[in-house]
Amino acid sequence: MARPVRSTPDYASWVPSRLVYVPAALAVILGGLSALTLWLALPAGLCLAGASYFAYARWTLSARGGDVQSKIQALVLQHLHWPGSGDVLDIGCGNGQLAIAIAKAYPRARVTGVDFWGKSWEYSRAACERNAAVEGVAKQLTFRRASAAQLPFPGGTFDVVVSNLVFHEVRDVADKKLLLQEALRVLKTGGAFVLQDLFLWSRVYGSVPDLLTAISGWGISSVAFAATNEAAFIPAALKLPFMVGTIGIVHGTK
Repeated sequence: MARPVRSTPDYASWVPSRLVYVPAALAVILGGLSALTLWLALPAGLCLAGASYFAYARWTLSARGGDVQSKIQALVLQHLHWPGSGDVLDIGCGNGQLAIAIAKAYPRARVTGVDFWGKSWEYSRAACERNAAVEGVAKQLTFRRASAAQLPFPGGTFDVVVSNLVFHEVRDVADKKLLLQEALRVLKTGGAFVLQDLFLWSRVYGSVPDLLTAISGWGISSVAFAATNEAAFIPAALKLPFMVGTIGIVHGTK
């Protein structure tokens, strides 16, 4: 029997299900063993706490919960100042949510979404294409596999480059500023960029003033920073450093 065609998009969650199920399973196993060895009760409790937290985060980010995931992505669009006609690149597009939102907001835009779609995440190119079709913008969108560390485009290809909470996840590049530099390489002179990531995580990016100085030194005509981590719609429980407590937006014009 053929699988039914979805009538609503599936953008998955920034919190993979494994972060819920793995610690939950460990909590059950360790909890059972604690009847024989009492000291296992503490790690069992910690695993249960971890599973509970990530279950809460997954639900709160989801469309069925607080829809915080969509609201955070919308901050990228709020900082995009652009006439709306031309080529857009979304780096780390996941299941296509931001790329599709841009296509819907700018009917004259041609949007390319790239992602590595690794096994650690519940994303795929097929899901992107299904979601674009469901949202009625498939003709505006192209999705392809690529690494943020080495984008398969000549310099100056795009009128707009965006990204949302991706660069800190790229494992094969230690200096995350190099990923920003690569993103801006493919942007046309005069083009707009809006990049949201954990820019307030100083261990990863250093200080914000130093980061902006570095970006300006790459021949960027204007660059600014917006702290988005304190948005009123983000629950306090999600404002931890390893969640979205250090997010901010770097935006400007090349």
